[in-house]
Amino acid sequence: MSTVRDMIRKKGSEIFSVSPDATVHEALSLMAKHNTGALMVVSGKKIDGIISERDCVRKLDLANRSARTAKVSEIMTSKLISVEAGQPLEECMSLMIEKNIRHLPVYDGRELLGLISIRDVLKEVIDVQKSMIAQLEHYITGGGQ
Repeated sequence: MSTVRDMIRKKGSEIFSVSPDATVHEALSLMAKHNTGALMVVSGKKIDGIISERDCVRKLDLANRSARTAKVSEIMTSKLISVEAGQPLEECMSLMIEKNIRHLPVYDGRELLGLISIRDVLKEVIDVQKSMIAQLEHYITGGGQ
């Protein structure tokens, strides 16, 4: 069974972040630049929360605010839901579905290892299943003797 740590080793652990004082427009520009759907919100070495494209769309619209003037701190999610690196991917997928979230910070104890998306998890689960199918086909056709 694959773990989150296994997936991060393959995908890489680069973490993109933004200051809570940045504008939402700046955060969206960073997301576009790095082709990611979420950023960790960091002040100094302290993790304040997470901001996602979804947060921007929903919370700006509800507050009738502009991305050019609203601050990240006004719409970020400060109560983080996260996973430990040793957790099985299936647990991550279940948590993301249950909590209706698309991005999860990954910790190894107190150290932030990375940020994963539901797309990352699904891709890894599919890759593992394809590998299992290939091994079974190899075994069935006599290659496993």
